[in-house]
Amino acid sequence: MTGGRAWVRPPLFLRIFGVMLAALITAQLLDFALLLSVPPPTPRIYPIAEVAQQLRGETRDEATYRVTETASPPGDEDDPRSMRQRAQLAQRLGVGQADVRLDFDRPPLFLNPIRRPHWKDDMREPVLFGHFSAALRLPDGGWRVVRPAYHGIEPWHWRMLLWLLGLLVAVAPFAWWVARRVAQPIGLFAAAADRLGRDPRADPMAVEGPAEVAIAAEAFNGMQARIRRYVDDRVTMAAAMAHDLRTPLMRLSLRVEKAEPELRRPMEADIHEMREMIGTALAFVRDIDRPPRRQKLSLRALVESVGDEMVDLGADVTVEPGADVVIEADVAGLKALLANLIGNAVAYAGQARVRIANPDGHALIEVADDGPGLPGDMLERVFEPFFRAEPSRNRETGGSGLGLASARAVARAHGGEIKLINRAEGGLLARVLLPL
Repeated sequence: MTGGRAWVRPPLFLRIFGVMLAALITAQLLDFALLLSVPPPTPRIYPIAEVAQQLRGETRDEATYRVTETASPPGDEDDPRSMRQRAQLAQRLGVGQADVRLDFDRPPLFLNPIRRPHWKDDMREPVLFGHFSAALRLPDGGWRVVRPAYHGIEPWHWRMLLWLLGLLVAVAPFAWWVARRVAQPIGLFAAAADRLGRDPRADPMAVEGPAEVAIAAEAFNGMQARIRRYVDDRVTMAAAMAHDLRTPLMRLSLRVEKAEPELRRPMEADIHEMREMIGTALAFVRDIDRPPRRQKLSLRALVESVGDEMVDLGADVTVEPGADVVIEADVAGLKALLANLIGNAVAYAGQARVRIANPDGHALIEVADDGPGLPGDMLERVFEPFFRAEPSRNRETGGSGLGLASARAVARAHGGEIKLINRAEGGLLARVLLPL
């Protein structure tokens, strides 16, 4: 480190370019090694003398040649090599070159000079290579065509295929490692963005890695710091306003004491309600601003303790049986969340049923009731601070409009989420999903 800043590796562009260049060079070297280590295949050769015998019909070698007859003349090559071989074939057949056709489908893979072991060095047997078609004009005007018989996949084809498969197996781990290294910064940014969305006070990203990643990480951390300051300023302003309202409210309560009794009682009730709202607002701000102190706990034990407390107060609360879930959470915050959801169900429906589950590595808490539910457009609005639905959930129930907002703040501080869903059979379902 220099000057308090982490060492920055070469740019990501150069690293990817270098890796791709190294992979290309490695593949070329392996191909060159294949060329040196594997002997070249010996092409099938077809002596012109044998081809001439097949065209005359003197012999029939079906394992090597395929003989057919046709009325129309086949194609003919006009390059010097083919014309020379056609002349040699016509000489063997004892006919003119106009009565012979010679066509190559594709050139042979290797062209090695072929010599008979007992021949002298200056004597070479004329032969044909590769895929060809030789034709002879018959007395009736038709053509007899000779082609090589199809032999399927040659042994050297299998050797090449096995080499390529081995090369694929050898390169696949390297390609996986490169892809993982290239995608890793993207995964880090996705995780950091998810943490920021759940908690603006999450730890900043580590400024390390390639230059592009380090610059983007610094920009992301700067954005996170600005968002944190923005949230803190708003929370501080709300807390200051709630705190400062207490002074004029106290002066107002003193003046109310001099009012007539028939006016004093409703005014005192309004002042009392305003004090409760201010106290709830301050508690809400403290809950948001206070970092949770997490510890491992039994979720079922916590839910049952909250339910038992409400049962002792005369509420109808049922906790469905099931397996326990151990979760790392803030006990006080999670207890307040449960008390709020269960309390809402009891207040607005007269009863509550709580279920605990453990789907996909998460802790699931569901609080269901048989009440009137909520209109679809209010399922999200009820989480807004000081919002109260009408007519079933109004001020007459004693709510301040901050309970669900506080519950969602607790859930998101734990990296989870809370939703309200209207049940198909009637009633409301509060679903809390928390990471273990």
